[in-house]
Amino acid sequence: MYDALLAETVTLTGHGGDRIEAYSARPLTPGPLGGVVVIHHMPGYDRATKEIVRRFAAEGYAALCPNLYSREAPGAAPEEAAAIARARGGVPDERLVGDVAGAVRELRGLTSSGQRVATVGYCSGGRQSLLAACRLDLQAAVDCYGAFAARRPPEDFPLAVTPVTPLLGDLSCPLLGLFGAEDVTPSPEETAELAAALTAEGKEYEFHTLDGAGHAFFAVDRPRYRPGPALEGWRLLLDFLARHIGTASTAQPAA
Repeated sequence: MYDALLAETVTLTGHGGDRIEAYSARPLTPGPLGGVVVIHHMPGYDRATKEIVRRFAAEGYAALCPNLYSREAPGAAPEEAAAIARARGGVPDERLVGDVAGAVRELRGLTSSGQRVATVGYCSGGRQSLLAACRLDLQAAVDCYGAFAARRPPEDFPLAVTPVTPLLGDLSCPLLGLFGAEDVTPSPEETAELAAALTAEGKEYEFHTLDGAGHAFFAVDRPRYRPGPALEGWRLLLDFLARHIGTASTAQPAA
């Protein structure tokens, strides 16, 4: 079986026509491939996030992660760029939607594209994945422990965001939520509020709250990483994507 990936830094057109940096990985097969827009966590566009992008490619998807902090600190280290973004209240929602829309266009424009695209977001990116799915035409969305989808953040929290619940009537696709039972941002109570709002709108969703996990349990380079919940989370996530955007139909080298 032929097995090869292409992973590289690229540039795409985001919100307002801005050219922003992104990280791309995809199998070198003709497809058709499902597309995954990876929305990075609040700590930024870092090495661990790029590993996640490559993991999706290894699983048979074309994956693309826009650097949401490209404008705040072009070329800066992830920690520095994240600090600047936090000081400004995070990424504005309209800009986020425009940047994700640009990533979706890039994925659907690939010759190997199957045209079905999902968003997968972590931490602040979890809320942003849901937001994008309420504003764009997507086939699936995944929220990995995204807080403040149903509640406003505390006044001293470094994010100036509003709940996504008023937009849920426009949710364009099925939603998967992966949460930690020991998390406080979001707490199980907040995710229950989000589930109730989705139910009230008649939307298709599935939420899993994993025991023994707190916030950022997928983050392999951080103390909060929990191997057991992360393995189960990956199983649930990949099963969800396979059902809604498919997997690679062939394993032959691209021409």
